[in-house]
Amino acid sequence: MTIPRMKITVLTGGTSSEREVAIASAVQVVAALRSRRHAVSVVDTARGFIPEADEPKLLSGSVGSTPPPIEHLVELERGVLLSSLATLPVIRDAEVVFLALHGGRGEDGTLQAVLDVLGVPYTGSGALGSGLAMDKDLSKRLFRAAGIPTADWLMSPATAKQVETAIGWPAVVKPSREGSTVGLTLVKSSGEYSQAIELAARYDSEIMIEAFVPGRELTVGILDGAPLAVGEIFPKHEIFDYECKYTPGMALEVFPADLAPPETAEVQRLGVLAHNVLKLGGYSRVDFRLPPAGPPICLEVNTLPGLTGTSLLPQSAQAAGIDFAELCERICLTARIRSKV
Repeated sequence: MTIPRMKITVLTGGTSSEREVAIASAVQVVAALRSRRHAVSVVDTARGFIPEADEPKLLSGSVGSTPPPIEHLVELERGVLLSSLATLPVIRDAEVVFLALHGGRGEDGTLQAVLDVLGVPYTGSGALGSGLAMDKDLSKRLFRAAGIPTADWLMSPATAKQVETAIGWPAVVKPSREGSTVGLTLVKSSGEYSQAIELAARYDSEIMIEAFVPGRELTVGILDGAPLAVGEIFPKHEIFDYECKYTPGMALEVFPADLAPPETAEVQRLGVLAHNVLKLGGYSRVDFRLPPAGPPICLEVNTLPGLTGTSLLPQSAQAAGIDFAELCERICLTARIRSKV
């Protein structure tokens, strides 16, 4: 099928702890869309329009083994005014705005609401779905209501004794509205609990304490409401942390996963159900743990999953017969169609 040439503006950067991941995603997306002869402009939501001659300075494509320092992100945040996007011709004139953003106001529905007001078509999910998926507590409540298995959890404030009684050790302590395992700690005893809470509190005022689910690490991409291939992740560390996610060689990712057909079908079914329950659109990635016995346990849904060189969604699509450039085009086309409904 021949795709008409589109004017696409890629929004990236931002001021969340996943800023470097967003920029690395933009590198891949910009190159892929230009390879298909689309007219692509780049905007860093923290700094404004990036002329093509200056793109190499921003689009380095590298992700460190740890998130950027919070102090650096705070400094960037001071210059951000999302409403100023309306003044940029590359935003007003874009046929599609591609959100190569992760975390923070780029993924929690804030930016989506601004673009809704501007009437600009954008990729991914709308403001409501983005907000629901970003808030892990709300997500899990909706999962439970829909019959999607998810791990038991508490929200802060909770004492170590309360956690031990209600959930037990080990438990996962994490910011409720962060991604990429930023601020996350696997706590194995009560003595480690307070330090884990302090770390998570650096990134969010709401902290989730979730029962750790032993088993296999699985993920499935969702595109246009349909599941892609299920993958399995084998991280070098005990958990699939920031370093393992974004450092080549720190995790083995297998697509399709070596699962029995009924297991694959169940992960895909639950993935689509989780996507729909959160009222998502376009595309997403749903993460699971598969315990030694019992059903897949849904961990969370990513509404703007990574599109870097090591990211999982492109691998899920590739295993389903969709190459990266086609994936990016389909994401853009879905956004245009949704804007006309």
